[in-house]
Amino acid sequence: MTLQNPLRLNRRSLLAGAGGLSLAAVSKAAGPAAAVAERPGQATLLRGAALVLTMDPHIGDGELGLLKDADVLLEHGRIAAVGRQLEAPRGARVRDVSGRFVLPGFVDIHNHLWQSSIRGGCSDQDLVGWLKTCNLPTLPKIDPAGMYAFVHLAALDALQAGVTTLVDWVHAIPYATSEHYVQALDDAGLRFVYAMASFKGAEEQVRTVKERLLDPLPLASAQIAVHARRASIDTLRASWKQAQDLGLMLNSHVLEHRTDRDEEQIPALREIGAFGPGLLMNHAVHLSREEIALVGDHDVRVAHCPLSNMRLASGVMPLPKLHEAGVKMGLGHDGGTNDTSDMFALMKAAVGLQRAVHEDPKIHPTLPAVLRMGTLGGAEAIGMADQVGSLTPGKRADVLVLDPGTLNFAPRFDWTSQIVLNGQPHNVTDVYVDGRLRKTGGELVGVDTEKVVLAAERAAARLTSAP
Repeated sequence: MTLQNPLRLNRRSLLAGAGGLSLAAVSKAAGPAAAVAERPGQATLLRGAALVLTMDPHIGDGELGLLKDADVLLEHGRIAAVGRQLEAPRGARVRDVSGRFVLPGFVDIHNHLWQSSIRGGCSDQDLVGWLKTCNLPTLPKIDPAGMYAFVHLAALDALQAGVTTLVDWVHAIPYATSEHYVQALDDAGLRFVYAMASFKGAEEQVRTVKERLLDPLPLASAQIAVHARRASIDTLRASWKQAQDLGLMLNSHVLEHRTDRDEEQIPALREIGAFGPGLLMNHAVHLSREEIALVGDHDVRVAHCPLSNMRLASGVMPLPKLHEAGVKMGLGHDGGTNDTSDMFALMKAAVGLQRAVHEDPKIHPTLPAVLRMGTLGGAEAIGMADQVGSLTPGKRADVLVLDPGTLNFAPRFDWTSQIVLNGQPHNVTDVYVDGRLRKTGGELVGVDTEKVVLAAERAAARLTSAP
């Protein structure tokens, strides 16, 4: 089912959706206060959404599984049911979302949250220059408290923009700093995958971080982060062995910049036996045709970071060819070189880059395809599609509510296209992670934003004064 024509407006949806004032006012007034009163384990029924994008064609119409005028029931941290006129369980909170959209939370499969510390920095540099003048000199100066401030800021930014699952590629940092990093992610309240790099000779810190810091947290999981190169193949092989021992994916930057070809990254990954579904490659901009075929044949997963690639003049990923090869792919913000969190801008860039390069409006990704990349596609790429990425009953209740009744979004015409082409983070009025309300009425629940920003500013001031 496609929504190429305007849907008929009734009085109720016009007031709640296109007008947007009455429902928004109620949500904003009752939102944070209502969230405080939320009982642990309380079911929530999202009643009467104008459009539900389930991302499950077995539930709704078309590849996005669309349902009009439908309800979504969240219970015990899971999606309990999706359909029309659902019965509310006893004691459930019933929330009127008429005129709004409901969809799965966004899945960001490549980020570096600590790089909020250098937002906007070295803006006239390509990847090599940016690494040399901004990234590498900054990281060693960040103390544990500063790390908490930067990561907490960036994680909350992602959450308020609708990202409910995030993969963070974390550089090698001391254990004490790791404690603060993980604490910041956990405090933010999103689902996260902590991809850990390690110091040479201190590889066991990865196991320690996983077992002591991550395993006790229900929303946390782990990967092992590497930068593949043949010159350090022994270290790479040890990381792959550890990933296998711990049952984790290997997460590597691959062929982001044209000079990465000299590091023989793909030959090194193939030589150690990592080239398969247990490997997530980030960027993959400069793949040859032969390498694209290999990626598809071996079910290697790929993160596409179009805004970062544009910012750093890295090039344009061969996304249509990778799609033809059947590669599982998702989208990534990529930390400091994305400068902020906006999955709508990321999806639009992924579409626009390919259309501009190929001069073809039908080239992959289409608008429905990029919506899938930002949700279920990302979950598939990181092996979490059994948990998140769609509103399939039984999956974890990571859910967004969008308001189309805003100046940047209205009027109604082709809603699925408008989500990508017109959507902005402020259209995300409500965010649930694991069934828990994290944002409502357009505001993060229980978060003193001014305090978070002030902490990051103070940490940044310490950086500039550090030798």
